[in-house]
Amino acid sequence: MTKIAVIGGAGFIGSHIAEEIAKEHEVVITDNLDDYYSPELKRRNLQTLLANPNVRFIEGDITDLDLLRRVIDPDVEFVFHEAAQAGVRISVEDPFKPNNVNVLGTLNVLKASLDAGVKRVINASSSSVYGKVQYLPFDETHPTVPLSPYGVSKLAAEHYCRVFYEVYGLPTVSLRYFTVYGPRMRPDLAISIFTKKLLANEPITVFGDGNQTRDFTYIDDIVRVNRRLLETDAADGRVMNVGGGHRITVNDLIAHLREITGSESEVVYSNRQKGDAEHTLADTSLARKLVGYRPEVPIGEGLSRFARWYMQNL
Repeated sequence: MTKIAVIGGAGFIGSHIAEEIAKEHEVVITDNLDDYYSPELKRRNLQTLLANPNVRFIEGDITDLDLLRRVIDPDVEFVFHEAAQAGVRISVEDPFKPNNVNVLGTLNVLKASLDAGVKRVINASSSSVYGKVQYLPFDETHPTVPLSPYGVSKLAAEHYCRVFYEVYGLPTVSLRYFTVYGPRMRPDLAISIFTKKLLANEPITVFGDGNQTRDFTYIDDIVRVNRRLLETDAADGRVMNVGGGHRITVNDLIAHLREITGSESEVVYSNRQKGDAEHTLADTSLARKLVGYRPEVPIGEGLSRFARWYMQNL
């Protein structure tokens, strides 16, 4: 049985990846249960994961290289690096924490993985690396001009992954996620916030005029492409977009959720937030070419799935 490490495995995306691969493989998870959002939600994720005897949890922080060397031991063959200090807006308020976690932490993950001789590190990057839009959809050759310290930190992490591949021979792949959503998603993300407000018939605050657009990606599509990278080296040394391939305005997103929930919540418009991108849209043709990625869950179906989960669990 292959041993796989999921760094940040108690969080939204990491817990879904760990849950899927633990069906067939031994999984060791590490997470610091940071209180950026409720640690109780992460403990709930862990409770689900640890019901599988293939899963083991080691609490710790990726800024601790010695800890990572215990997690990523010579028996580990693959590493999914999903740990990060997330949040565009919070990075504007405090640029040091995303740098420490996302840059130095990634460097630690790569060094521990190199020393352990792992076969591949799959790094979670972000569409935030693109920033200023020169054209849409974003392909991987689009200029990277991040608008926030978070975007800068994720771009720096990508470059470290590339360098470890080119200089040290450590196989790495960086996946640029486009606004991932679904069950267990972070409570500070727009779909979570809107759903909570709609179900309570409370006013929804939109930063900007609501015409900004996002390419939303359902969690099952993210898990599918990550799992595929256990099977192929076709993307080693590369960055790839992983998105839904369609964009939707924030206003239309709210309209979808209002129809699903039957809510009558009003929308209140406020000033745009610093660091927020105006538009995102993924060109996923490279991921399709290299690893056969095709998004399968359209936004309407994904929102319905999420809303049902939210009402049953939260």
